[in-house]
Formats: sequence, structure tokens, C-alpha cells
Amino acid sequence: MEATRDMEEQDIGLLYPSRSGSCTGSTETIASRLSSRQPSPIESHVLIHHDGIESFQDSSSPLKSPSLSNVQDTHFGLRLVGQNTVTRSRTLPHLAKSDTALHLSSELAGFEFERDRALRMSQWILAFAVVNFDLDVGPVVCGVHPPLYLAPAEKENIAFSSFPDSLQFEQGSEVHSFRIQDLGVSHKHIVLGHGINRPDSIDGYLYGYSHFSQRRDNTSKRGYQQTSLVLLSHLQYPALFTILIMKLGPLFLTHGVPMLETACHNIANCPSPGLTTELGFLGSVLHVELPMNADIQQLTETASFHEKFDPTLHLLSSIAPLDPPPISIFEASLSHLWSIWECLILCEPILVFGSSPAATSQAVWWLRDLLRPIPLANDFRPYFTIHDKDHALLINKLPPKSGLILGVTNPFFQKSCAHWPHVLSVGLKASPRRQGNATIMAGPPPGWCTRTHRRYISKDRQILSVIEKACHASVQHRIQASLDLRRHLSSRTNAMLVPLNRYLNTLIPSPTERATVSGCQRLKPFSTADFFSSLKANGSPLPFKSATKRREFYERWLKTPAFGLWLAQQEEIVHRTLQDKWAG
Repeated sequence: MEATRDMEEQDIGLLYPSRSGSCTGSTETIASRLSSRQPSPIESHVLIHHDGIESFQDSSSPLKSPSLSNVQDTHFGLRLVGQNTVTRSRTLPHLAKSDTALHLSSELAGFEFERDRALRMSQWILAFAVVNFDLDVGPVVCGVHPPLYLAPAEKENIAFSSFPDSLQFEQGSEVHSFRIQDLGVSHKHIVLGHGINRPDSIDGYLYGYSHFSQRRDNTSKRGYQQTSLVLLSHLQYPALFTILIMKLGPLFLTHGVPMLETACHNIANCPSPGLTTELGFLGSVLHVELPMNADIQQLTETASFHEKFDPTLHLLSSIAPLDPPPISIFEASLSHLWSIWECLILCEPILVFGSSPAATSQAVWWLRDLLRPIPLANDFRPYFTIHDKDHALLINKLPPKSGLILGVTNPFFQKSCAHWPHVLSVGLKASPRRQGNATIMAGPPPGWCTRTHRRYISKDRQILSVIEKACHASVQHRIQASLDLRRHLSSRTNAMLVPLNRYLNTLIPSPTERATVSGCQRLKPFSTADFFSSLKANGSPLPFKSATKRREFYERWLKTPAFGLWLAQQEEIVHRTLQDKWAG
């Protein structure tokens, strides 16, 4: 009990007692500030126009939300990527600020969603969760729309992960993302009476994209109201889903359930995920390229938009968000990014500190992206709190798990993770002219700290110089410099694989071997000795500091779990190709 008390006291800004209770009772919800909306019998069967935004409601086999959403009024001024944007906020009905939660329940009773449309929506997004702050137990999931079964542990993880654990502003909004264990497999056959079967997870995790808002409120005992709207998905699409929740969050907080209803219908109307698609969402058309799988590397040079990539018009869904420009959050560590890249490739654990969940989640997604096309062999958490159900598993006195990338904001982790070999603290480089405007960080100062790593490969000083100059340029220049830096480091990931691909080509059975040896449709066994002989004879396109450093680097990589997954992937590709040729 004493350890638990100490842990929770470290959670700055929010001190939560033990979890008990629900969204009722002593809950101080934002729902008490909303007015009711009674749908008419006709309204639930027709195409409704909210000044151009269309929402189709059909009462046949409807899915009705079983719980209560709680929303509040707010304003949000972030720039959104997309084109054909139409502003609707002045024409939709605004919510009154004095009413009861009972009135809102009737509004949610009118949230009808056909079963087949919910299934179509689940190809992209599982559901939206509404989280409010309960004075007794902290953040609580108060509504899930469309209905989706969530285990109690998942609800608690979503609730705490959707809120920042330290307050950075009195009034405002922020968007961040998180990754938690998907417990749906163990509850696969538990569904709501009017719900749908929960889709199987892709990789065993749920991804949440949260719009958190805080607004001063003198009628509240805490002095302000807090709420989060969370987009839940099985897909690793941080760039795309960040844009969607940035657009929906403020409109939902202002206009309530009708806007959430419209968003769900927009998503259900989207085509099945393909290579390139146009997504209509709340008056905008987003031009999006989707990867074939989570390990595919999306590059601006090879994007399939049939025109030059423009970050203001096009979205590569799997990359990290570009707002703010990534080089800004890495500014204090730009000269160390080549060492950080090596640590990522070698599956070294990295603790990522930031002043906000928005900063850590963007940084972790950016680092995760650099591993492509190598299969992901490690766990990564864009934003991790002491309340996460995996806290004891990931944070303990044992050496951290191989390749773990953990994004945190609570200074508690500085002490509990003191034995970690690498710590990256994101943020701007300290300078005298920024002293007055600097964000106060409770954790380590911005920069890179490593206890064990010594760089194997030379950094590109020309690119470094260009990137450092871009940090003081316009937003457009910083975005382009961020894309250039990403392209450079991604090219190093591909270059690292060149010697391995070259050697693997020698392991493919020849046509003669396939004809004479029965069942010879797989790669020959990988020989470490033969690989290093090939490496010594042919070298590597990477600028290693010496031949000794080159051998040592590959020796380490062959011992990582990433190598095992990569080799299994290559063997499967070769086996499938040879089978097709044999069948043909």
C-alpha cells in the first residue's frame, strides 16, 4: 500500500484514489452542461442535412449506445491537412451549458447505427470512447459509440491513457496517441445484446488517438472541466487518425452527439482500405495512401498520388504526424540521431521523455517508422502512464525488454528507469533567447543520454548542417527538412539490409536443384560464417568507421529478435514464390 501511495503521488497534476465506482454517483461530468436533442420518428429514417454534412439514419436493426457520452464546449485552432475543407461550426446547433445528464441520455438513445454499417466502419475504426474526469476515481470511460465490448482493464487503460498526467495549460486542447494490450481475444464471445462481434486484433494491441480538452469552469469543484474523445483502432495509422480526431474533437465538444453520429456514418461510407483512397470526413476530402501492411515503408518519392507529394494535400497514413515538424521535437538531439538510429536497429531499449503526451507520442511514432521495412520485433508505447496494466511488466528492476520504446511524461520514470541504458528527452535546444518562453519539464532536460552505445557508422554532416539551419526557418521549411531527414535515415535502414539480401540470394535453390531435389522449395540454411565471408568480400553501402566496426554491428544484429523475424519473413516470401513457379 505504501508503494502504491508513493507511486500515485508522483503522478503530477492528477492524484487518483483506488479504482472503484462508475460514471454515476459522485461523478462531476461535463454532461450536466448539455442540452437535450429529441429525434423525431421521421428524423431516424431520412437523410439529414446539417448545412451540407449528410448523415443517414435507419431504424432497421439499429445499434444503440448503452452508455452516456459527456462533452463540453471548447475551441481548437490547429491547422488540418486536407483539401476542399468546409467550415460547419457556425451553422450547426450549439450545445447549451446548463442541463442535466438525464437529458443527454435521450440524445444518445437516438444514436442509431445499423449492424452492417458498424461492420464497415470497423475496417477503419472500432469505436469512439468518451472519457470524463470523476472526482472519486479519476478518468472514466462514460460512453463507447458504436457499442463495442471493452474489458474493465481495457476501459481503465483507455481512460488514463487518454488524459495527460501533468497539466500544461489552464484552457486548451491537445492530441496524442497510445498503444495498449488488446484483451479482446479472451473476451471474444462477450458482446452486447445489440452490439457486434469485436474484430480480431492484428498485432495484439489497441491503438488510441485522443483529443483531450480542458476549460475553466467556476461551477466545478476543481475549477475546470476535462474530457477526452478517443478514436480506437487496430491500425497503425498515426498521421491519418491524428488528423481525424483533431477535426472531430472540437466539433464534437461544441455540437455533441449529432457530430459524432455524422463522423461514424462518414467512416462507414469509406471504401475498404486499399493502396490510395479519398476519404470524405466532416466536409473535408483527405487524399490518403495506405500501406499493404504495418512493416511497409511509405516514402514521399514512391507515393501513389499521381502527382508530387504535398504535405498540405496528401497523407502517408503510417508515418508520424508532421504538426509540429518532427525536427522541432528532436532539436536538442539532432546530432545524435545517427546513434539513436543504430540503437533502434540493434533493438536497444529507449526511454523517451517529453513535456506532454503529444510530444512523446509523435517522437515514438517517428522512431518506430524508421525501423521499416524490418518487421517489428519489439514493443513500443507512444504514451505510457504509471496506471497502465503493463506497468509492472515493463517497469521493474530487471533489464528493460529488448527494443522497448517507451514514451513518458511523469518524472517518476526518471527514478524507476534509472538503470535503462538510453534516454531521449525530446524538446527544443536550450538557448538564452528562449529562456522566458521555455516549457518547464520535470524530467531530464532535452537531449540524448546513453551509457553503453558507441557509434559504428559515420553521420552525414552535410545533412546535419541543413537540418540544423532549418530549425530556425519557416514551418514549411521545417516540414520539408523533417521529410528529408526521415528519407535519409530510412535509406540507411534499407542500406543495412543490402549485404543480407545479397547473401540470401545465394541461398535460393537453383532451377536444377528444384528439379532434382524433392521438395527443394525453401531457402538453404543461413550460415553465419558464410554471411561474414560475403560481407568481407562485398562490403556494405553504409559508411562504417572500420571493417571491425562493420563486423561487430552485424554480429550484434544477427542476435536480435528482429533478425529472426526478418529471416522468417524472407523464407516465407521465397517459399511462396517457388511454390507458385512450381505450380505454374
